[in-house]
Amino acid sequence: MQNFNLKATKDDSKERLDKFLVDALGRKYSRTFVQKLIEGKNILVNNEPTSAHHRLSSGEEVRVKIPDPVKLKLEAEEMSLRVVYEDRDVIVINKPAGLSVHPSGKNLRHTLVNGLLAHCRDLSGIGGVLRPGIVHRLDKDTTGLLVVAKNDAAHINLSNQFKKRKVKRIYIALARGVVQLDNGIVDLPLKRHVRDVTKMAVSFVGDDKKKAVTLYKVIKRFKQFTELELSLQTGRTHQIRVHMAYIGHPLLGDRVYGAAKGMPRQALHAKTLGFFHPVMRKFLEFNSEIPDDMRELIERGII
Repeated sequence: MQNFNLKATKDDSKERLDKFLVDALGRKYSRTFVQKLIEGKNILVNNEPTSAHHRLSSGEEVRVKIPDPVKLKLEAEEMSLRVVYEDRDVIVINKPAGLSVHPSGKNLRHTLVNGLLAHCRDLSGIGGVLRPGIVHRLDKDTTGLLVVAKNDAAHINLSNQFKKRKVKRIYIALARGVVQLDNGIVDLPLKRHVRDVTKMAVSFVGDDKKKAVTLYKVIKRFKQFTELELSLQTGRTHQIRVHMAYIGHPLLGDRVYGAAKGMPRQALHAKTLGFFHPVMRKFLEFNSEIPDDMRELIERGII
């Protein structure tokens, strides 16, 4: 257990509590981690629990308790991984539908991370005990390409590329209805849903909203759905799914955001992934074929 006693100064006046703590603790901890500490009442302001968006006043005392990390041991599991590329620094995987990228909560088995631990023992530790090597993720039922870091230097380099939007990501999706414009940009901020923390939502209010930009292009229109190519300028959780649902064209099979019919999963595939190799500095680009369930629906042309 670590304990810190902090005091807000005049310069900190009106600063959000979570942002103040991230800076005050030397950016050693993420804002999300700090917010969880606040929710767990491990952070008190003037000896009282409060919220992450509490605005500090000069002189307020902030007490911080950081519990010892829970020791978890992930099991390596042999599984048939679709390895597209691998060297000593990175591994690119073509993920199938139904496979979670990393463990969460009480679910510590049968994820991509478990399979990677059996495949290569030298994953980056930066992602923490539950997410070793994971630089970015795909939803459980989204298929396609993702890159995993095999050492900390590669992890830092790739994370910076994602942050600076140097990574090329192109998705193929099947959206409900006929999209009228041949191409378009959806520029709508996202944040956690106010009533369901497992969902995201478009929101124009609050300090916790984040910029999210999705570009789309129509590949082919059908009577009941549209095949789209999408690229991301930002990489928010559920970004494509939320943006398309908001403009009236949720992805087929997306039970969370409004188009449950058409497929047993959301019709989304990460087709293209390009990044600069963290050591060789050479730009690498990989492509993946559309999975059979989406391809068969396109060939039929009907839901």
